[in-house]
Amino acid sequence: MKPNVLATLAFGGLLAVSAGWFLTHGAGVAAAEEEVKGSVLVETHPAQLGVIADTLTVYGAAVPAINGGMTLSVPAEGRIMRISVTPGESVHKGQSLLEFQLSAAASSAHTQAVTALKAATEEQARITRLLGQQLATRDQKVVADKAAADAQSALTALEHETGGRAQQSLMAPFDGIVTAIPVAQGERVAAGAALVTLTRHNGLVVTCGIEPGELKRVKLGQSVRIKPLSGEGEAIEGKLARIDKSLNPKTRLIDADIAVADELIQGQAYRAQIEVGELKGWIVPRDAVLDDDEGSYVFQVAGDKAKRVKVKRIGNDDENAAVDGPLDPKLEVVTVGNYQLEDGGAVRKEEDEGKDDKADAKGEKADAKDDKAETKDAKADAKDAKAAPVKKADGKQP
Repeated sequence: MKPNVLATLAFGGLLAVSAGWFLTHGAGVAAAEEEVKGSVLVETHPAQLGVIADTLTVYGAAVPAINGGMTLSVPAEGRIMRISVTPGESVHKGQSLLEFQLSAAASSAHTQAVTALKAATEEQARITRLLGQQLATRDQKVVADKAAADAQSALTALEHETGGRAQQSLMAPFDGIVTAIPVAQGERVAAGAALVTLTRHNGLVVTCGIEPGELKRVKLGQSVRIKPLSGEGEAIEGKLARIDKSLNPKTRLIDADIAVADELIQGQAYRAQIEVGELKGWIVPRDAVLDDDEGSYVFQVAGDKAKRVKVKRIGNDDENAAVDGPLDPKLEVVTVGNYQLEDGGAVRKEEDEGKDDKADAKGEKADAKDDKAETKDAKADAKDAKAAPVKKADGKQP
């Protein structure tokens, strides 16, 4: 036989081996893909008996507490000469808020009070001197003393109200936030008119509305967790500090105040969860519980099959749900992919899929190693066939 014929036969054998491997491996891959195609990839979580908080969700906004602010005024007529702050600005104790100038009438009243005190004091001194000279009676001395005391009291009261100066600065009595300034620079104001409203830094509460039917469930001192409706702010712990017993005429709800230790932003809207009790049962992730016409249910994974279990929803919070039903504590509940499942349907977990991929990769590596060895043997046979000498019919080499 000629060398090229032997090489052709060896190469043909190599092709046959390769074709057989590809057919076998391809059939296995197709079967695996068919199996994966008929199952649902899921994520699971253990179900445990436990307790979660029974919460009542309400909504409200941060407003000044009843004792959390103060409106400043001057009990005298006058004019606003200068405003030093703006609404929403943070101020500290003793900071000047505005300049106030007394009206002419208020200034005149103060001048008259000073003059009256001076006259009463001089008359008191004169009567005292005359009494020492026995030229005045003790009754005159009593009247003079009373007149001087009355004049001093009148001046003290007037200075307490007006500040004792024609122009004065209105100072912040505590650290806080300027809530409102209902006057304008240069404006004339009446005695006692509101000039500046301040709110203490910790003087805000969240006033929320509670449905009248839920009023029996709430009590003073219950723990509350509030969270801003906008943004990604962290939850803040607080307590229920006030509960009204009448409806708000605007919202038709019961107003309640939530006090917190943290500083709030006035006017910001919040969602509040009031802890009104406890919920006992099977604690599962909230996404694990589904509902249809037959009621609430969950799926548990038994082997590689989904098992539908009917449950009763007791309650839930932001993350978990408490349910009651014949759950198997040894089986995990499906949290992701449960919308695609039906009772008895095939499931697969992500970690199982990773193990299968690893096993397949290992098998492919072993097959490739075997193919490489067979290819090497075929090449060696072809080389030997090519190197072997060809004899003639008479047994002699050419």
